[in-house]
Amino acid sequence: MSFQKLVTPDDCALVLIDFQPAMFQGVQSHDRKVIVDNVQVLARAAKLFNVPTVITTVAKDSFSGPFMPEITDDVFPDHKVIDRTSINSWLNEEFRDAIRATGRKRLILAGLWTGACVNFPALNLLEEGYEVLIAADACGDTSHEAHERAMQRMIQAGAVPLTSLQFMFELQQDWARSETYDGVMDILKALSPYGIQVRFSKWALGEHASEGG
Repeated sequence: MSFQKLVTPDDCALVLIDFQPAMFQGVQSHDRKVIVDNVQVLARAAKLFNVPTVITTVAKDSFSGPFMPEITDDVFPDHKVIDRTSINSWLNEEFRDAIRATGRKRLILAGLWTGACVNFPALNLLEEGYEVLIAADACGDTSHEAHERAMQRMIQAGAVPLTSLQFMFELQQDWARSETYDGVMDILKALSPYGIQVRFSKWALGEHASEGG
């Protein structure tokens, strides 16, 4: 595995697991609004850079509710969502088939909760020879302790942590990549604190600058 190698649009796939109302209710490790924003960063970046994406839910109709609509309605409206009974996604044949169908061996995982629905498939995927990266700031658990111990276990097993913005920036690499520049800026403006600076810079270099002469 080449963990030192930066993520590129051509060599990775995104896996989003169980971002559902019942799962969010149990999250105490992070500000839940921050997780909601960071998951959108991941999904919108994946769509912008044409990164294959797998989306899965657990017990959607009987307990947990639908996947967050900011993803399934706004980003991937025609995307298949795989519903499971298993806590561990890897136990579900349709999920395994979807992972293999991406054709990618580098997987970026994010989900609720870190200690179960992310941890379990991550360990199995590592066993299967996949390179696993965990978007830690787009995961959450019932306590800070639960999240951190799960992250440590996955890291010790060979997974690599990263953040949602790091994922997007690694895909972009160069601000001269004009075909995705505006899309990245739109994501930053909508979903990150740096969006304030992006707006200010456009104002300072645009209308305000022209007014000043």
